[in-house]
Amino acid sequence: MNIALWIITGLLAVIFLAGGAVKLIQPKEKLAASGMGFAEDFGAGAVKAIGTLEILAGVGLILPALLDIAPVLVPLAAVGLVLLMIGAIITHLRRHEAQAIVVNLAFLALAALVAWGRFGPQSFTG
Repeated sequence: MNIALWIITGLLAVIFLAGGAVKLIQPKEKLAASGMGFAEDFGAGAVKAIGTLEILAGVGLILPALLDIAPVLVPLAAVGLVLLMIGAIITHLRRHEAQAIVVNLAFLALAALVAWGRFGPQSFTG
């Protein structure tokens, strides 16, 4: 179970570090044109804030446990991702983007699994 949680956590971290970096680097117009239509519904600052949250979550999923410094931050980062995905799902529901909702639900489920596993049976404190 521990290995599976590490694999899932690593995949989520890579995905959200990359996605967050794209949101920070690219202007919102370019994001919208490249298929991230949600950017049309938000100001440039909000898109950058979402990117920042994604990067913080990606870092928070790995570094605390890897460095053994406040490893409780790992499941908290996972909970943050769950909340971020709930917001994404709401946004995509409003935009009638069913395919994006499926992806967000998958990320939500994986992040919830990490939160459950690291708060519970595979806690770093136990």
